[in-house]
Amino acid sequence: MARKPSIVLVNTGHGKGKSSAAFGVMSRGWARGWRVGVVQFVKGGKWQTGERKLADHLDIEWHTLGDGFTWESTDLDETAAKGRHAWEVARTKLASGDYDLLILDELTYAAKYGWVPVEEIVAGVTGRAEKTNVVITGRDAPEELIAVADTVTEMRKIKHAYDEGIGAKKGIEY
Repeated sequence: MARKPSIVLVNTGHGKGKSSAAFGVMSRGWARGWRVGVVQFVKGGKWQTGERKLADHLDIEWHTLGDGFTWESTDLDETAAKGRHAWEVARTKLASGDYDLLILDELTYAAKYGWVPVEEIVAGVTGRAEKTNVVITGRDAPEELIAVADTVTEMRKIKHAYDEGIGAKKGIEY
C-alpha cells in the first residue's frame, strides 16, 4: 500500500469528543516536531479553553475567529462574515506549505450554514500543500467532504451529562 504524504481526518457526529480527538492529534503532532496550526470557526475569543492554554504553552499557532454559537448570535450576518473570514485564513494556511498539521475546528458548520460553499472547502482541502495533514471537526459533515477524507469518524451520543442538567465542566468540555 502506497503511503500518502498527508491525510485528511474528519471527526463528525452528534456525540462529544470531535474537537477533543483533534486536539489529541495536535499534541501528538507537536510532540513529533511538526509545525501545527489551529483555526476555530465558531468559538469566539471570549472562550478560555484548556486546549488553547495548552497550545499557547506549546507555542502552537491558534486562531479563534468565530463569535460563539449561532443560537447566541445577535447579528447572524456578522457571524457569517466571521465564518467566511475564518475560511480565508484556513485556505491560505492549507496552501502555504508551512504546516505539517492544521486543525480546522468546527469547519463543517461553515458549510452547513452556507457561509462557504462546500465545493470551495473541498477544493481548499484537496488542493492543500502536499505535506499538510488536516483534521476537520463538526457535526453534519457534508458528503462531499467525507468523500475526499482519508479517515472519517462519527461520534454518536449515547448519553450526555447535559441532558441531566449538568453544565459544561472545565477540564472536560473546555
